[in-house]
Amino acid sequence: MKLSLMDEKAGKGTLQQLVYDTVAKGIATGEWRESDKLPSVRVMAERLKVHRLTVLKAYQQLLEDGIVEVKYKSGYFVASMAGGDVSADSLASSPPWEYQARSLYVNRSRLSDIHRHQVDYQMSEALIDPALLPNAFLSNHVKQVFDMYPKVLSTYSSVSGDLELREEMARYFMEKQGIAVHPEELLITTGSQQAIDLISRSLVKSGDAVLIERPTYSPAIDVFVQQNVNLLPIEITPQGYDLEHIEYMMRTEKPKLFYMNPTFQNPTGYTVPATQRKALVELAERYECILVEDEVYHDIYFGDPPPLPFFYYDTEGYVIHIRSFSKYVAPGLRISVLAARPELMKVIVPVKALSDNGTPLLTQKIFQHYFFSSRLQEHVAKLRIALELRKARMENLLAATDWSWSSPGGGLNLWIRLPETINVDALLQQCLAESVAFVPGRICDPLDRMESWIRLSYSYLSEVQLEEGIRRLVEISDRVKQD
Repeated sequence: MKLSLMDEKAGKGTLQQLVYDTVAKGIATGEWRESDKLPSVRVMAERLKVHRLTVLKAYQQLLEDGIVEVKYKSGYFVASMAGGDVSADSLASSPPWEYQARSLYVNRSRLSDIHRHQVDYQMSEALIDPALLPNAFLSNHVKQVFDMYPKVLSTYSSVSGDLELREEMARYFMEKQGIAVHPEELLITTGSQQAIDLISRSLVKSGDAVLIERPTYSPAIDVFVQQNVNLLPIEITPQGYDLEHIEYMMRTEKPKLFYMNPTFQNPTGYTVPATQRKALVELAERYECILVEDEVYHDIYFGDPPPLPFFYYDTEGYVIHIRSFSKYVAPGLRISVLAARPELMKVIVPVKALSDNGTPLLTQKIFQHYFFSSRLQEHVAKLRIALELRKARMENLLAATDWSWSSPGGGLNLWIRLPETINVDALLQQCLAESVAFVPGRICDPLDRMESWIRLSYSYLSEVQLEEGIRRLVEISDRVKQD
């Protein structure tokens, strides 16, 4: 099959063409290889939300074009030599150092696309101002770690993570939250995003249904999209979820996972109440849906501590708990912990081995002795006060606008609704040109809508910088308003 055939067939914009392109792209990217069986007409129709007759017509067109073949009473298969019939002329005309095949999917992180812009008023990154972290203490601490472990740079960690750190973390979960977890049920990852990626690659396959909050953490959407899963959005509100709707979705769609960020949620700041947490774990057990609980901001609260994690209520092994410490301990260390019961852990760990063969030992040792020190635990309490003051400062600066938001009880972000007269895409383009960055709500939406929302992070800029950054943002928004 010549690659040019796909290009020739592309772009017609019909549902039949959508099916055709999905198969062609799947073959080009290796989702289906030579002689692999394609999803049945029924499964493909459910995956793409189209009529079965539409899928059948597309499969027949693929058959006519020699891309697939049909076997009596067995179904449709990738044709022999499909994807490999690139002509000798095309090989001869291309430089030898270029790959002949090109992925038809665009691998990207939409949030990183924004972060690449160097700006003076950075309100798109949910990071803490380095000036708020005990940098001198960390520097001295690193020197002590080298004295304690002189061979730390001379060996690898285990794939699951340093045993000493995992033992400390197991004690931490028990003492702080009453969660009994064995060190073998903990996996040290390089940040929470790696944990999400490992889960997506080990527990779901192309075409699986996955529930995901709407809105949600933008890179999580991108990670699951790369796995070509069927994302099913679940609305999150200040009151939590609609559990009846979730039960309906679990019963009818049979999702493999539900990815959630239930505590001071990114981007909204909402927190799912304790009563819903216990009930949702029971639903997950009933319908055999794995809950992926991404807890990044658990310790960044401004009033009462948040409810206990979903993992606390899990007795049957249907919850994976991701606990990140990168935001407020030491972002440069990129340490997160994934907690899961043995049946899930045994399929995640091999993917971690293939990914990097283990998080660097040095960063784990630095984190271990830094995080559990009394000095850092005292600092976290002070950090909460400083962040709450910055949140209040941003809210005061925005009070004169007609923008709306729910004030969060923790986390690092405000989720703001703008008037419909403001074109957010035009606003972002002009803001970046004038050294101001924010996150447009659309990239946090699995449905790619929410065009009137933006996420502003108040944690990275000083109060003086916040004042100028918000002044510029509001002034630019006035300029781009539509009549």
